[in-house]
Amino acid sequence: MIKNTVTDTHLMIDDWHFPALPVGHRAQVDNPESETTPHTDVLVAEPEIAKPPMYAVVMYNDNYTPMEFVVYILQSEFRHEVEKAIEIMMTIHNSNKGIAGIYPKDIAETKAKKVNSLAHREGYPLLTQIEPHQGE
Repeated sequence: MIKNTVTDTHLMIDDWHFPALPVGHRAQVDNPESETTPHTDVLVAEPEIAKPPMYAVVMYNDNYTPMEFVVYILQSEFRHEVEKAIEIMMTIHNSNKGIAGIYPKDIAETKAKKVNSLAHREGYPLLTQIEPHQGE
């Protein structure tokens, strides 16, 4: 099916794959000067994948929210074991704030909003916010 023709002193191939192309745009054969794809050495770098910035979900102490409710929140929303939840609750109580967890921004925002909503629904003024976290 391939027919060789001579045009402008170059050997051309009439390729049935590209019937709409003019003869001058078809691939040339046996002419190294007409090579259409130059050979260039290219170094391919590994893509740089950065870890997302992390945010701490910070719970603040108040004089009205029961310690049991804070422990419940730490267990249910942040998946801490009882001992760790009590330890964090005591840090919040003694230092006026404590870190409930460290997450990427969108997850931290969602958790803080959910905790604030749960506390408000139960009638407690527990405040939870997010802060940028440097470390690890």
